[in-house]
Amino acid sequence: MSRLTLDTQVCDIVTELPQSADLFRSLRIDFCCGGKIALKDAAKERKLNPEEVLNSVKKIEEKREQQSGIDPTSFGSKTLVSYIQEKYHTGLREELPLLAPYITKVARVHGENHPHLLHVQEIFKELRSELLNHTADEDANVFPLILEFLENPTPELKEKVKPLVTELEQEHEHAGKLLFEIRDLTNNFTLPDEACGTYRLVYARLAQLEKDTFEHVHLENNNLFDRVRVAL
Repeated sequence: MSRLTLDTQVCDIVTELPQSADLFRSLRIDFCCGGKIALKDAAKERKLNPEEVLNSVKKIEEKREQQSGIDPTSFGSKTLVSYIQEKYHTGLREELPLLAPYITKVARVHGENHPHLLHVQEIFKELRSELLNHTADEDANVFPLILEFLENPTPELKEKVKPLVTELEQEHEHAGKLLFEIRDLTNNFTLPDEACGTYRLVYARLAQLEKDTFEHVHLENNNLFDRVRVAL
């Protein structure tokens, strides 16, 4: 049962459910400096229906819960690829552009006193570009070829697939290094005492991005690609 109610403070909702910040941002509900206010009161201030806002929050929460408790390693290859694309590739295409303006804002506002945030911003830009290009290539080219090979492992397809898997694993490794750099720069996402709501949001979502990306890479490297290696 959801712990989020009309009486939950907006800032606490964002702490519990970081992706809700995008909803509040679109509704122009302050979750940062003015976030210590009950959801119902924040909604009324914006002349919004509190129940409708809470229902939107709960939909975000339900989506997160639906994606947990699933064992994709038991899926057939086509279903596994679809799962990776829906959960991780679509997730990255949604999350990375939404997270970018928060990182830019925190770097601009707090970068002078916390210069590491400027480095985090630069690394995130590189990571964002690499992940979006990487997943687009997988969706358009590599995954269809892998599925074709697993269905019919001919010598011709083998020669095409083998170097692609090696290349993807190298790209995964580089993305992992960028994420480790962000973790090092943020001292394991440790917030300064004076961190504002947006600062906290950025660290929470970067930590979630790291978690999701490592799960994503693990599922490809150690499950999908293992199936390819068995057939090689």
